Amino acid sequence: MPHSPDLDLLVLGDANPDVVLGPLDGPLAFGQHERLVPTGLLTLGGSGAITACGAARLGLRVAIAARIGDDDAGRFVRAALDARGVDTSALRVVPGEATPLTTVLTRPDGDRAILTAAGTLATTGPDDVPERLLTRSRHVHAASWFLLPQLAAALPDLLRTARAHGATTSLDTNDDPAGRWDPTALAGVLPTVDVLLPNAQEALALAHLPTGTPEQAAGLLAARGPLVVVKNGGAGAFAHDGRDIVYTAGIPAEPLDTVGAGDSFDAGYLAALLADESPARALEFAAACGALSTRAHGGTPAQATRAEALAALARNRDNQGKNHS
Repeated sequence: MPHSPDLDLLVLGDANPDVVLGPLDGPLAFGQHERLVPTGLLTLGGSGAITACGAARLGLRVAIAARIGDDDAGRFVRAALDARGVDTSALRVVPGEATPLTTVLTRPDGDRAILTAAGTLATTGPDDVPERLLTRSRHVHAASWFLLPQLAAALPDLLRTARAHGATTSLDTNDDPAGRWDPTALAGVLPTVDVLLPNAQEALALAHLPTGTPEQAAGLLAARGPLVVVKNGGAGAFAHDGRDIVYTAGIPAEPLDTVGAGDSFDAGYLAALLADESPARALEFAAACGALSTRAHGGTPAQATRAEALAALARNRDNQGKNHS
């Protein structure tokens, strides 16, 4: 008999400090050459942590299951998550292991390069996911699948357990640093995923369809089980259920940087899903959350409240009405 849920959302994934530097106006030079950039920020990073913070900002009851080291970086991560209202009771501290660290180098066009020292990501596994949270959450979201090999291998069983206790599930694989995009492992996890949340490039890579369109890739992935919700940058987003496609153009934005925008989109989509919004409405709300997160540098400082996202959507509809009148 399923328990009544204590949490709206449990996030399984990564949590680390991000150092965001940029924008770089030219190629990075070695040879001990020092470059000055306009901005630098130490902030909370990791796709899982950013999604968890975004969902908490939207009013959800959120916990994160992750592994950190007993070091200054880990203490920074815990304090940042606590400050944003995320339950850190399942944030496991492992002495002798290093908290992951990421440096993000941005460019004026919004592109970025990401350097990550994996630390505890390599050892995070199913034992880091407490059953008490897995079985008492309305939704379980997994992030950074390719960065967490031990957790990824166990994810089908974890998500099946969550589903058996009434939860819905989602996955944002993020990038594969190895470039393999393992189809066998993906085939094992997709039947346990209700919503897959790639960006357009990731959808093409996951479907092994390098010369196709994001819509074609989403169709192939949706045929394997999940609703596929694709983030497509300035072009907006769409959802493919294997038969029909729903689009949103999103809202206009002039980003300071796009770090974490996809994770804030994920948070918005999951919040709308848990509020029983229609697919079209969920896409609009998620796109607003992603766009608003780019108002400041880093993934979490400018994440939207529910009221801010709804206000942005209302302004966008008003502007569209004026343009068409």
